[in-house]
Amino acid sequence: MKKTVFRYGSYGAIVISVLFILGWFIGESFDFSTQEIIGYVSMIVSLSFVYFGIKHFRDKENNGKVTLGKALLIGVLISLITALAFGMIDVIYIKYLNPDFMTEYYEHAIEQMRTTLSAEAFKIKLAELEAEKELFSSLTVSFLLMSFTVFIIGFIISLLSAFILQRK
Repeated sequence: MKKTVFRYGSYGAIVISVLFILGWFIGESFDFSTQEIIGYVSMIVSLSFVYFGIKHFRDKENNGKVTLGKALLIGVLISLITALAFGMIDVIYIKYLNPDFMTEYYEHAIEQMRTTLSAEAFKIKLAELEAEKELFSSLTVSFLLMSFTVFIIGFIISLLSAFILQRK
């Protein structure tokens, strides 16, 4: 099981890293909304290795059988490896590749709020955003937030894959 988790977790980590870098180069001229969609698609594509990892374990290592719990465990561990890789590449991106990203994103968020909210609601949301600005500028928080996002999506994919692939 460890070998399968490490192999498919590594595949997921490599794919999410490559897609992140490709998205950075190709999507540089896209707006934040499009980049966000590309990011989520990259997460889902890289987390597809959860399904393939569980299937490999069931078919090649466990005589065609896997319980729901074991399949879920394998999927969660593969997701964890992929999530940690994404968190690390996000920190590298923010710290070294695009140190202005947080400022650019913050300005974009303010502009979005200004165009979609009333003046009263804008003032309230701006005050909330200002209060959270320091927290979300932290590399640690960014790492945890990005890793957690990928992990949650991975957990959902793990659960679905475990239900589909379980065999007693």
